[in-house]
Amino acid sequence: MSGMDPEIFDAFVDQLKRYVRERLIPAEADVIANDRIPDDILQEMRDMGLFGITIPEEFGGAGMNVSQYIETVKQLAYAAPAYRSTISINIGMTGSAIKNFGTPDQKAHWLPRIASGEIACFGLTEPGSGSDSAAMQTTAVRDGNGYRLNGTKRYITNSPHAKIGLIMARTNKEALPKNAHVSAFIVDMTTAGISIGSPDKKMGQSGAHIADINMDDVKIPGDALVGGVEGRGFQIAMQSLDNGRLSVAGMAVGMGRRALDTAVRYATERKAFGEAISNFQLIQSMLADSDAELYAAECMIADACARADRGENIVRKAAAAKMFASEACGRVVDRCVQVYGGAGYLAEYEAERFFRDARILRIYEGTTQIMQLQIAKHMLRDFAANGHVWS
Repeated sequence: MSGMDPEIFDAFVDQLKRYVRERLIPAEADVIANDRIPDDILQEMRDMGLFGITIPEEFGGAGMNVSQYIETVKQLAYAAPAYRSTISINIGMTGSAIKNFGTPDQKAHWLPRIASGEIACFGLTEPGSGSDSAAMQTTAVRDGNGYRLNGTKRYITNSPHAKIGLIMARTNKEALPKNAHVSAFIVDMTTAGISIGSPDKKMGQSGAHIADINMDDVKIPGDALVGGVEGRGFQIAMQSLDNGRLSVAGMAVGMGRRALDTAVRYATERKAFGEAISNFQLIQSMLADSDAELYAAECMIADACARADRGENIVRKAAAAKMFASEACGRVVDRCVQVYGGAGYLAEYEAERFFRDARILRIYEGTTQIMQLQIAKHMLRDFAANGHVWS
């Protein structure tokens, strides 16, 4: 996929870097204190087109390819994670699902709304069903020309503010092979019968909100079914999750680079035994390991994105990049706290926040353990088909 013109994209990245450092980072204290992104910044992000970077130009977006999209995420993730979280479902999950699987009418109706910054959510996880879609309880039962949705979705990012939802529900009572009992629906979140729970209190990521979506006999039209075909919900979710996993990997690198820059700055300013602690080799060891791991993560992400842009199946590569990058970020933020020493445990300094914010990266869009299972399953499948696992 060709994506945005490279020169225009480079100019956009330069502008975004300045915006992140001059506007978003100075506003972090406000975001944290009020647990929300200020309305004026949200509008600025809409005006910059950030909610539609992956949406085709014909629908009001920028038409970025996967590599450009993830580079944008990396740059945005240098600031507090709430900024990326707010746009990520529009551009990486709900938007890509409609773009890749929607009917022409669905694309024409929904993609311009998503690109303009109407906030979207992605409803897959449930109280008793996360990675195990066979246990999904939310149902979509045919009712005349449409469906009735009943069930609860849990930990749904952006749900307190969402106007558009991509909701996974079972259209068959039985657990069918290849998860063919799951279908995907585009839902106007203002529809009668939808209620949103109170935002959950979290370990970190202030300003990014998750909550339950409760659906009680929600009547939706037949054209809400993505692609007009039942039984494709799991396929749609998994392809969207490939994008989501690359986004989390990019976020991990952006957050890791911010933490490492902070640690280097502190190490050059903090004096001990009459000199800057950056002169001490054991401090240098932590900084060097962090830089090498983030570089490795960047290389993995770049390769996975390039493969995605060539149209390759990247299930294994996306899972590996997400697993490695999120685990590496966890080690980087831990070292950042260690470089700060006692100060790293205080809320007065950034290191403590980075440590809390990064912990979720190893859980959402598939835990590290699910990534391991995904990688191994596809390795074994490739070996059975080809006699080798390397490609």
